[in-house]
Amino acid sequence: MPPHRAGGDASAFFAATLVLWAVSVGFEIGARGRRELAAVAAGFAFFQAANTAVRAAVSRDPLFVNTAVSLLHSSLTSASVIFVLLCRWRAKDLENMFAHEELVGDSWVGAYSALCFSCGYFAYDQLDMLRYRLYSGWIPGILMHHLILLICFTLALYRNVTINYLILTLLCEMHSIFLHVRKLRRMAGFRDFSRKMVKLEWILNWTTFVAARVVSHILITYRLITDAHKFDKGIELPLALFGMAGMNLLNISLGLDLFKAFARERNQQRHQD
Repeated sequence: MPPHRAGGDASAFFAATLVLWAVSVGFEIGARGRRELAAVAAGFAFFQAANTAVRAAVSRDPLFVNTAVSLLHSSLTSASVIFVLLCRWRAKDLENMFAHEELVGDSWVGAYSALCFSCGYFAYDQLDMLRYRLYSGWIPGILMHHLILLICFTLALYRNVTINYLILTLLCEMHSIFLHVRKLRRMAGFRDFSRKMVKLEWILNWTTFVAARVVSHILITYRLITDAHKFDKGIELPLALFGMAGMNLLNISLGLDLFKAFARERNQQRHQD
């Protein structure tokens, strides 16, 4: 079922927060000389350019274009996170890799830039969804998800803290790859559940959902709670716990939607047989 237009109040709120975010980032880069944040703008520009290219060369359907660009982001981000973790492992093995001091106060090679680039994507995607109304409900979950990420990512980038924690949260993009592949596959008309490639897709979908999204986010939340006494007084711990609570709740909602989609495709195949 395609997304339908939500209430104007919701779109106005999320549009206003996106404008405030853009003004804030622009001020940090222009007025305060935070050149390292230029990667945020680069990420936004890159994915907007990808949107334009897909629209011109493949399809003008806003949902198809948005999903294709989202697949590109998930693939690039997954590769970036794996690269960052491998570089850290090769440099120092696994010793103290998940120590509080390293997760909060340090930044692995490439982690800051990868987080900036991904932050730019979420701003692009928020704008694209608002522009083409690619959401549903009075309080759209996808827009709320992006807003939470933009707040958490941007404040962490401003203060240069918990960068490595946030890189670990992006492991969930490995699962997003198969979410987007499934959506594109269905839009292309391939809906035969009995096909081996579709079955393999579902296996990878569920495997990465559990491992890269559910388990990783629960472990990150557990680590935050057990290391709570090690945080300095300030916004870092409350913001991190708020962000992970939101992501874990959204994971539950996503898991229910995924199960319903799986059951629906399987039942449709049984009726065809």
